[in-house]
Amino acid sequence: MTMPDWSYQTLFRPLLFRLPARLSRNLTLKAIGSLSKIPGGAFVIRTFGHMEPSPLLERNLAGITVHSPIGLSGGLDPQGIAHRALAQFGIGFIEHGPITVDEIQNDKPIRNDRLNEMITYPDYFENDGVERFAARIAKPNHRLPQLARISPMPGAAPVQALRELERMMAKLSQAGAAGFYIDVLHGEQRLDDAVAILRGLSEVFATGRYREFPLFLYIPSGLADEQLHELIKITGEDMWSGIVIGEGVGLGAGEGSATMTGKASKVDTLSKIKLIRSHFNPNWLIKAGGGVHEPQDALDLLHAGADTLMLHSGLVYAGPGLPKRINEAIIYEQVRRMPEPAVPSFWKHWGWMCLLGIGMIIGGILSWIIAATTVLLPYDLSFIDMTLDELHLTNHNLLHFMSHDRITLSGTMISIGIIYFMLAWHGLRLGLHWARTALLTSGIVGFLSFFLYLGYGYFDPLHAAAAAVLLPMFLLSMRSNPDRPSRQPVNLTNDSVWRHAMWGQLCLVVLGFALAAGGMTISGVGITNVFVQTDLVYLDTSHTQINDANTKLIPLIAHDRAGFGGALLCDALAILIIALWGIQQGARWLWWTLLLGGIPGFYAGLSVHLSIGYIDFWHLSPAFFALLLYVLGLLFLYPYLMRSPRAGKGNDI
Repeated sequence: MTMPDWSYQTLFRPLLFRLPARLSRNLTLKAIGSLSKIPGGAFVIRTFGHMEPSPLLERNLAGITVHSPIGLSGGLDPQGIAHRALAQFGIGFIEHGPITVDEIQNDKPIRNDRLNEMITYPDYFENDGVERFAARIAKPNHRLPQLARISPMPGAAPVQALRELERMMAKLSQAGAAGFYIDVLHGEQRLDDAVAILRGLSEVFATGRYREFPLFLYIPSGLADEQLHELIKITGEDMWSGIVIGEGVGLGAGEGSATMTGKASKVDTLSKIKLIRSHFNPNWLIKAGGGVHEPQDALDLLHAGADTLMLHSGLVYAGPGLPKRINEAIIYEQVRRMPEPAVPSFWKHWGWMCLLGIGMIIGGILSWIIAATTVLLPYDLSFIDMTLDELHLTNHNLLHFMSHDRITLSGTMISIGIIYFMLAWHGLRLGLHWARTALLTSGIVGFLSFFLYLGYGYFDPLHAAAAAVLLPMFLLSMRSNPDRPSRQPVNLTNDSVWRHAMWGQLCLVVLGFALAAGGMTISGVGITNVFVQTDLVYLDTSHTQINDANTKLIPLIAHDRAGFGGALLCDALAILIIALWGIQQGARWLWWTLLLGGIPGFYAGLSVHLSIGYIDFWHLSPAFFALLLYVLGLLFLYPYLMRSPRAGKGNDI
């Protein structure tokens, strides 16, 4: 399974938080880790999250190129169970650690304070030891830079601690670590010992050893300001590429090396960033790891002077979509200050998709009028060599049944046309990647579904002519279509509006999958058995009897069924991609797209069944289930999509 925010916040988090925290963590990491290892698993994770970082996020950090300034803290997945999966979440680098020379185990419970969003770990130093970390870094199963946070064994004397640090740096550098965080200030380590260790390390550094690797001083967010000044005075500023402000806060006397991480550490982290920026090397990189639980937290730390962020507790409480949301917030902060690019001309690409959408709407309306009146066209009657009266005498419900197939197809065509037009105008015109992907995927399936009409040997000249007219429009709309970042303000908080929107998104994702399954099923039935049992009950006949009456009736009906199934699948894919990737706070047009795009399809499908008396409960239950998802999705999403997010605060990032 994979857990985007719309499933994590609504289904998985409430269940996982009822379990012991250590068990909950292991289950979650093993689940997504296992998914990433199966064939196609990484593709599924990327598809559900659409989290590939934009080029605007790329940074150079002390010679290390990262594709996003968002990193993963070593404390979230200390055993590297799910690193391959987490690397797909939109992060730019991965931290390992704390790492000690020997393994340190602790089976005491991890405490999860859900109300205050704080996690308490019984032992700060709990880890697998340097040998296992070296093996993990050497074979990471991902391409992200890896940085090692190394720490002496608890209670080690300064001389021994220095040997341990050197040993780990040698071992991990050979394995492929891109840089090191020197962590000597946590747990029960005395400040005097930390001073001695850093003095010894600075002497080693002065000889030229390890200068090829970026070194960062790792400090607790609660470290006293005067103590930080003292440590930097001892080592000198030139030794460090920067400072990492850790997310862990020691609990003090009586708690051993227990540490707490969570939302409350943001205040100390902000204070420490401002101190470093105002008193130390202006070229230092600052990595901040505390209190980032929503995009606004990230912007606050970045505006204060942090260069990169490391996520830990925020992923636990907000969900796996947090890196993507932060990345989008960072991109928006950059893009909104750039000159707005000129909108491409109508005929460049997007206008052709608008025309295609209008063509689908007009075609659907005309098809609906015909299906509600004569039902069959002259070439249909010519194919079966029967008149309407003869068809009615063959089976008095057969013409109604064919009308039902064609009206549902007409409603779906109108739905597709509305969605295509809106995606072209509000998405393709502005260069939104997800909108182009929705149109491309849905359009390819839609045009390929034309060949389903041939499944039983019936060639529909009108459908062929429509496809011949619309296909060039589709091809022209997909040409020369560069992606551009969205200029729409993004969501910054984990408020109740956002949480309710997760339920709405869940409903629409399920709806998209349900409609896709329905479309494939209808198409499959259309080119194989043609009828389901409830169809034959309504018609009060059998497959054999229809075939005996006229051998060309079933191919004609199959053509309608397969065509409707293909159109429904085409519609479903557009809705699914919108639900997965397009939901963005303040996108009013998207709510109206979903509302207006859904009404024709649902009205056509339900009204025609009522009008012809085909009201079998089991036959209509999927339609009612889909309608329920559709209504709930729109209701839950209304406040989120119709209300613009508040602007971020601060200066340029």
